[in-house]
Amino acid sequence: MTTYTYSEARQKFAEVLDRARREGQVRIRRRDGQVFILVPEKDEGSPLDVEGIDLDLTADEIIEAVREGRER
Repeated sequence: MTTYTYSEARQKFAEVLDRARREGQVRIRRRDGQVFILVPEKDEGSPLDVEGIDLDLTADEIIEAVREGRER
């Protein structure tokens, strides 16, 4: 894990963010000894993002199936 001083992190902020993205985390050490870990947030995506499937149905077949389901 790469460690930056607070001053370095401030001066090279874009580099620090890029390195955190590549390596998973970056350590930043303050002069008083405090240490912070910078971790990129994971992109979870939407739970509604699902791959479609090809059922090889026409629009008329789908409409008919919906109508049958409503009649029950």
